Parts: sequence; C-alpha cells; structure tokens
Amino acid sequence: MTDFDAIVIGAGNAGLTAATTLQRGGARTLLLERHNIPGGCATSFVRGNFEFEVALHQLSGMGTEQNPFIMRQIFTELGIMDQLDVVEERELYRFVMPSANGAKPEIDITLPAHWKALGKTLVSHYPEEADNIGKFLDLCAGLAMECFMVMPKVRHSNDEAVLKASCPLFVKYGLRPAKELLDQFFTNKDLKAVIAAYWCYLGLPPKDFPFRDLAVMLYAYASFKPCHIKGGSQAISSALLESFLNAGGEVRFNCGADKIITDKNQVVGVKTEHNEIFTCKQVISNTSPLHTFNELLDIPTPKQAAFDMKSRRIGTSAFVLYLGLDCSPSDIGVTAASNFIIDDRDEEVAHEIMQSLTPPKHTMMTCYNHDDPSFAPQGKSALSLLCLQYGEPWQALSPEDYARTKYQFAEKLLDHAERVFPHIREHIEEVEVATPLTMMRYLNTPHGAIYGFQQNTQDANIFRRRVSEVAGLNLAGCWNGMGGFQPTYMVGQSTAKEVLKQLSKPKAASQPQQELSHA
Repeated sequence: MTDFDAIVIGAGNAGLTAATTLQRGGARTLLLERHNIPGGCATSFVRGNFEFEVALHQLSGMGTEQNPFIMRQIFTELGIMDQLDVVEERELYRFVMPSANGAKPEIDITLPAHWKALGKTLVSHYPEEADNIGKFLDLCAGLAMECFMVMPKVRHSNDEAVLKASCPLFVKYGLRPAKELLDQFFTNKDLKAVIAAYWCYLGLPPKDFPFRDLAVMLYAYASFKPCHIKGGSQAISSALLESFLNAGGEVRFNCGADKIITDKNQVVGVKTEHNEIFTCKQVISNTSPLHTFNELLDIPTPKQAAFDMKSRRIGTSAFVLYLGLDCSPSDIGVTAASNFIIDDRDEEVAHEIMQSLTPPKHTMMTCYNHDDPSFAPQGKSALSLLCLQYGEPWQALSPEDYARTKYQFAEKLLDHAERVFPHIREHIEEVEVATPLTMMRYLNTPHGAIYGFQQNTQDANIFRRRVSEVAGLNLAGCWNGMGGFQPTYMVGQSTAKEVLKQLSKPKAASQPQQELSHA
C-alpha cells in the first residue's frame, strides 16, 4: 500500500483546486508547498495598515446570484462557495490615452460591466461604427457560447466533422488573430484599442493571440461581471486549504519537492527537500513543465516533453507598485476599479517595450476599494500599479545596478499614472516594489513568468498533446493552458477529476510497486 494515492506539488490556484478535488473525491492526498502559506499568486501581504492583494485584478466566471456562472459551481463543488463574499464590479475598465500636452485626453472611456450597456456605450462614443459594433459583439457572444457550451463535448468526440457542424463560428473565426478580426470590423483606431484592452491579461498583442480569447474574455466579463472577493484572493486560497484539510488531506508547508521518483516510467513517489520520501500512485505538478521535467523528474527529460517545451516561449512577467495612499479614491480622481493607461494605440509597440527597460507605454492601475471600501482603511486607498515586463532584461542587471534600476523604473511608472491620476506621490503612505525577479523568487517560475508560456494561438490545448511518457505524472496550471485565475482554478479541478478516474481503474497484477525506503 502506498503512503498516498496522489501527491500535489505546489499550492497555487491549480494545486489547491486539484488537491481539494482529489481529497473530497476519496483519494488520500498530500499537498507540498515550498512557501509558508497557500496560494502562489493568490495571496496577500501586509504593510503598515494595508493588506495588499498580490495579483488578482478581476475575477471572471463567477456571475451573480441571479445569473451564476461556472466558478460558482466549481467553488460549490469544492465546498467553499458559502465562505466567499463576492464584490461585483460596476465597470469593466476605464481606458485613457492622455494627450501629450496635458490637455483633454485623446481617449477617455469607461465600459460598463453589462453586455447591452457595453454596446450602447461604444456606440455613443463611436456612432459611425454603430452597425459594426453590433455585429462584432454578436459574434463575440456567439463564439463565447460555443466555447462555453459546446466545445467541451466536441473535444471529447475528437471528430473534425462534429467540430465543423457544432461550432461554425469557432471554425470560421476562433483561431484567426484577434487583430485580423478587429481590422475586419472596424476602421477607427481608438475603438480598436479600447476593445483590445484586455490583451494585457494575456501578455501578447492582438496579432499574436486567437480571436477566441478576446471574444470569450469580453463576453464573460461583461455578461457575468468582473468581481473581487472580500479578503482578496487569499480568502479563496485559505478556504480551499480548509476544505482540503477538513476532508482529511495532509499538507506540508516550507517543504518543496526535490524529486519525482519513477520506476519503469511510472510515478511511484516524491522525495521532499527535507529528504522525506512518500510513495504514491499519481502526481499532479503545479509548477512549470521546465522545472517538473528538467529538475524534479528522476529520469532524463522525456523526448515528447523536450520537443513540446522547445517549441514554446516563456511568457511575460510584471513590474508592480503596491501603493497605500492616505486619501480616498475620489481624491485622486478614481472612477473605476480597473484602469488602462496608454501612450500608444499600437499594442505591438507596447509589447516590444516590455522586452527592455524602456519606460512603459501601457500601464494598469487597480483600485481595490473603489467598489468595496473594506479593501483599505477608512478614508484611504489601496492601489496596484503595474506594467508587463519580460524577465530577461532584469536578470541581466548586476546586483549594483538592480536596486537603482528598480527605483528609477518605479518613478517612471508613477509618472505615467500621474498623467491621469495626479498627486499620487504626495499621498503615498506605504509602498512596495516588485520586479520580475521578485516574481521569479516567490513563484519559482522561469524568468518570473506570470502567465506561463506565451499565450499564442499555437499554444492552445487544441493543438498540443498531453505529455504522457511518464505514467501517473500530470501537470496543472497556467503552463498547460490559458493563464489567469479562472482558467487555473478550472484546470486544477479537471486534472484532478481525470486522476480520480485513473485511480479508480483496477491495477494490473503484472505491475508491482517499487518499494521505497523512507527517510
């Protein structure tokens, strides 16, 4: 008999949902986490009187009590929905392009978190594009519903004829570059930039990711509302851990995995950094494939895995300022929780700059207490100000140059934000700076990547086979699909459900388990 049916490596979003699904499904499960708290990106930290959200800007997929969506169902199945206090956001985002001379902004539009109102708002700002706006949003809605309701069944059929018959919009439009569809429908450059703002949630310009991703994000956020959770994403992580433990699961914090032990290409156990060995039948790794296959696995990197990773590129990281202000959001002109500030309508220019230490042209600012005052002390504000940055330029800095560059870059980020929200600096009470190297240290991801591999069309699961050369080894997280909170929660649960099916199958008598000595 093994020590555990399954071991989950990493207590990030996918690791937590995987472990909880396994344990509640009857599998004896051990969860290993190298840090002292669960969550990965889904955590918070305290500075002075402020508790800062690390990474969650808008949670998708929750819906409302009257119109619930997939994440409410998943959190209910995981036993935590009744512990979560959902805060709905009123707006999708405010999108601003300041003028170069400080006059009236070239673009300043706030999109409501309501599907019909979204169309009306866009038409009111761009009346000459009214017909195309309606057609474009209808296409987004139709394609999104195919992806939500039909595609899961089509994937199981593995039949191209079924795909063409059941998902005609996906077949015709889904995998075309998002930029191609924006150019096809619209001529107004401002409108195209406004609609494409969520490219920052993918980390690539619209020419490099499929239209499906833009359509699904726009429809899901507008129809089912972006939201926060009281207590931040840490509240979700803590609730998942509690559900896992209440079901009888076992967790080890400050205890990373050192090796995944195999016998004849079959997982048989995990060795921890403390030299403890635990036997198991299945492993779910919530760390990157590069770390899993190149460092954790006790055999040479499998050929299929090596080929798969060689064809991919590491995605972006981020530079973040966590700001606690001694004034209310209205004092600095905040009118929406999520804000995109741009200097250039061309996302490709912004993406090019992300690969250097050049001051950013696209930034995002989230004010967590705009929709719920409890996110900050009374009369104060908690902000996250960030730009996307690739990790390589930061890794190339000498230790002497790193600190200087870090704070110079922070000043540039503040300069950019103060063109829309003046006087932020004079109200700063608490500040913390995080670079891609910070992300690399805390998330243990290559180059500090926050979305996994680049989220381009070729990275879609529909084009990639699951690496299956090591029986019993499974991967779950942003490295195996779309990045972001909702996708990683979902992939953790779906991976665990597949593992439960494998565990329920009778074991062949001809495959005795290797006996492992315990430290």
